[in-house]
Amino acid sequence: MAERYNYLFKFIIIGDAATGKSCLLHRFIDNKFMRDSTHTIGVEFGSKIINIQGNNIKLQIWDTAGQERFRSVTRSYYRGAAGALLVYDITSRESYNHLSTWLEDARTLASAGIVIILVGNKKDLEDEREVTFIEASRFAQENNLMFLETSALTGDNVEEVFLKCARSIFSKVEAKAVDPKDSGSGIVENNMARPGGAVATGGSDGCAC
Repeated sequence: MAERYNYLFKFIIIGDAATGKSCLLHRFIDNKFMRDSTHTIGVEFGSKIINIQGNNIKLQIWDTAGQERFRSVTRSYYRGAAGALLVYDITSRESYNHLSTWLEDARTLASAGIVIILVGNKKDLEDEREVTFIEASRFAQENNLMFLETSALTGDNVEEVFLKCARSIFSKVEAKAVDPKDSGSGIVENNMARPGGAVATGGSDGCAC
C-alpha cells in the first residue's frame, strides 16, 4: 500500500565509529537491538513515518560511517540535511573530544537551518561512564544544541531523540523560518497527501537532497 505523508525530513547520524549510531537507527526503525553490529562502511539508510500534530512526517535517515577513511564519502550525505543526531559514547572520552569536528562539518556542509541534537549513547553502561551528563549538557548549551542521553540496548530515549529533532524542524516549518520549497532545506512538502489530493507513492528511498 502506498505511503501517505505530508512532509519528508532528511536526517543524518554522525559521530565516531563504535558510538552506536547504527544501533540507534535500527532500534528506532525496528525496535530491535543489533547485537552483532559491525562498523558501517560508507552509509546505511532507514526510513520511518511518525506523526506530529496530525501530520505524517517521513524521516529519511542516513547513518554515516565514523571512520576517518570514509569521511570524504560520507560528507556528501550532509548536503541538504534538515536534522542531525550528533552521537558520542558516554564511556568514551575520545568520542566526546571529537564532537567539535563533527559539529563543524555538519554546520558547514548541511543546510543552514539544520537542527542538531547531541546524543550521549550507551547510558546503560553507567559504571563505565567517562563523560558526565553535566559536562555534555554544558557543551550542548554552548553550541545551541538539544541534548539527550540514550541506550540503543534498552531503547531508553531512542524514539524521543528522533521525535524531539523532528518536532523542532516542524516548528521551523510552521513558523516559516524554513522554506520546504528550498531544495537545500532537507524538507519536502508532499502536497499529494493533502485532503483531496492523490495518494503519495512515497517515491524511492534515494537521497531527497
